[in-house]
Amino acid sequence: MAKLYLIPTPVGNLEDITLRALRILKEVSLVLAEDTRTSAKLLKHYEISTPLLSHHKFNEHQQVSRIAERIARGEDIALISDAGTPGISDPGFLLVRTCIEQGIETECLPGATAFVPALVNSGLPCDRFCFEGFLPQKKGRQKKIITLAEEERTMIFYESPFRLVKALEQMAELFGENRHACVAREISKFFEDFQRGTLKELIDYYTENGVKGEIVIIVEGKSKKEEESE
Repeated sequence: MAKLYLIPTPVGNLEDITLRALRILKEVSLVLAEDTRTSAKLLKHYEISTPLLSHHKFNEHQQVSRIAERIARGEDIALISDAGTPGISDPGFLLVRTCIEQGIETECLPGATAFVPALVNSGLPCDRFCFEGFLPQKKGRQKKIITLAEEERTMIFYESPFRLVKALEQMAELFGENRHACVAREISKFFEDFQRGTLKELIDYYTENGVKGEIVIIVEGKSKKEEESE
């Protein structure tokens, strides 16, 4: 029986992909890609000639039914994003839900995702955490951070380098400037970098030095000491 494969792709180093993922990308009838230009480079690197079809947040609502029909007729199809695991701050959820509703088998391979190495290497507690993805760019941004002020688990955010300092400033205002955090930049790439310290220290650092690249912010949850001081 044909199925939908969800295949993680490297977030940086092209070697961060499993042998199984490469085999399936060669065997399926079609690869759905968030950006076919980006994915074509990966497939070319590994000499994979499987056809690519663009599948992103602007067209996924129109495509999911047709894709599910193709799988139901017997075609194995793989879904990949530009980097990381499909569905994690990337398209994937709608297609998976549609397939499940129609009784079509889905399978997600284990593999790369940016927030896991960022969390583990942050030095902050990783036994309990919550993944928040991207904060709203405008409406609801402040409200979202306010709702997390009492969160005791380590918090994980994705952020644009253009909004990093603003995000850190908003967190410092609502969480306290002495809350510990880590900014992980360019995970698994040549210029990978981790900056650790209080929110205030990180604000000062990036205000002075600027920032480029893909960003993951790891923020310590509210501690018992904070609760007692309040």
